Amino acid sequence: MPELPEVEYVARQLREALVGSRITRTEVFWPRAVSRMSPEELIARLTGRRVLAVGRRAKYLVLTLDSGESVVIHRRMSGNLRLARADEDAPYTRVAFLLSNGRRLLFTDPRKFGRVTVVAPDELPALFSRLGPEPLDADFTPDVLAARLGKSSRAIKVALLDQSVVAGLGNIYADEALFRARIHPLRSAASLTPDEIAALHAGIQEALRTGIEHGGTTFGRHRGLYDEPGSNLEHVQVYHRTGQPCLRCGSPIERIRVAQRSAHFCPQCQLTSEAAAAAL
Repeated sequence: MPELPEVEYVARQLREALVGSRITRTEVFWPRAVSRMSPEELIARLTGRRVLAVGRRAKYLVLTLDSGESVVIHRRMSGNLRLARADEDAPYTRVAFLLSNGRRLLFTDPRKFGRVTVVAPDELPALFSRLGPEPLDADFTPDVLAARLGKSSRAIKVALLDQSVVAGLGNIYADEALFRARIHPLRSAASLTPDEIAALHAGIQEALRTGIEHGGTTFGRHRGLYDEPGSNLEHVQVYHRTGQPCLRCGSPIERIRVAQRSAHFCPQCQLTSEAAAAAL
């Protein structure tokens, strides 16, 4: 699933390409790609509307229209947005938007989990009410992270994947953040010291910014607006590097399962609480 960097990268591309254009026609090729309303209502609420802004909330893309409403797109597991010529098609296109600038915005989704909807301004807070703070916002501080983690006995990797704790983090960037902070993924959230939480806060932001800088991490279906893969897989430090030497100490990177999800880490740089205590 695209995580915050992949979605933010595409949001920035969309901002350059779409703002000021009108949606002259909307085509729905798979009705269940439309949520909260019928395809006919989606089409009626979008036709003739101008895109005023493009933003992001967690893993959601948000296109603000001149009606005051917003197009909200969740790409889920395999969704992508592609800017094409007006006469161009692409495999697995579920929804298409013809634009006044002569281009066609295609929402493609092989696995059919992604969703598109239109939301009124007063409905947005409820839609996003369960999401935690944005980790790249100025008001996301180590104290905020500590408060969101609370006294949870959950493994820190599990806590970071909870979208109500921190919005937008997924498997890739949680692993990368924990490596930067030298925290084992099985450590309980409650066991972290203030210094470790500060290091984790910095690690989260560094990992996310690196991902955005390199267009996101492509090892599956993620593509940018012009069908280009992201290059961040060349810059990850532990994710997808099982058996390869740690970039810090040279120990082989290990992979374990944590709550049905994979976790990549260095067994020397990221010690469990018990191993750290035994080393003292």
